[in-house]
Amino acid sequence: MKKLLMLALVLTISYGASAQRKTEIVETTVNPVKDDGMVLKRKVAIGRFSNETQYAKGIFYDKENDPMGKQALDILSAKLASSGKFLLLERSDLATLLEECQKNGGGSSTIGADYMIIGSITEYGRKNTGKNGVFTSQKTQTVEAAVAIRLVDVSTGLIIYSDEAKGSAELTTKTTMGVGGQASYDATLSDKAISEAINQLVENIINKCTNSPWKTYFLSYDSDAILIAGGNSQGIKTGMVFNVKTQGKKVKNPQTGIMITLPGKNVGTAKVISTGGDTPETEYSFVEVTSSETIDSNNMSNYIIEQIK
Repeated sequence: MKKLLMLALVLTISYGASAQRKTEIVETTVNPVKDDGMVLKRKVAIGRFSNETQYAKGIFYDKENDPMGKQALDILSAKLASSGKFLLLERSDLATLLEECQKNGGGSSTIGADYMIIGSITEYGRKNTGKNGVFTSQKTQTVEAAVAIRLVDVSTGLIIYSDEAKGSAELTTKTTMGVGGQASYDATLSDKAISEAINQLVENIINKCTNSPWKTYFLSYDSDAILIAGGNSQGIKTGMVFNVKTQGKKVKNPQTGIMITLPGKNVGTAKVISTGGDTPETEYSFVEVTSSETIDSNNMSNYIIEQIK
């Protein structure tokens, strides 16, 4: 009888001494854009991902090397890269470039990207809660974070998407009659809470970036060769055909004061003959243009090379 009681007590202690981890992360399913089996990747620059909270901001705090901001930037970069729809560009002076972009009403040629993402951690907090019973005790660590995102169309300098999301993660430990795990500080909870918040925004970012047709521009137009920006890393292949369109006229909305770009006119097509270049920033493609009117080689900025939907 004593042996049975001892066995029951051991089983009770073993069952009660446990650590439970709960992370509320909902993985979003990214639906691929229909593009006849080929995806033309957009160039995206991520920058100025800042920590706007007071967490970990001591006397020696360095805003340019904030670990939480870098953590959030890495998480967002990984999620966008895994979608297979973007080329992520490194830009060390994005803050200055963004100001110039908005001041000049756009400037994709200066920044070298189609879209720019600006993010910030707006809320961050930790809390510990516990329960004590006659034979058991329970302690829970909870981390909550909020992330705000702005998506800028570099060609216009306008913010086309802005949103904020919150995420949380928790770790629970239980002890029975003094035996069990210890709920010490767990740094991975920060990653999981920030990741959950970002995950809620990623699908909307992808949809906003891929809603509009992929586009690029002429690099050179003369008797020797006709070149457009972009190459293999963006998904451009020999034989692909694109529309050649004029830049649409810009008009000012009297109610908002915002400049609106009207649709341009189709003036021909560009067929890819070959591609070249060493990096995503320097890649180019040779094309053969068939047009209904003469292309003004002295005013190449007036034309867009656009994906045929």
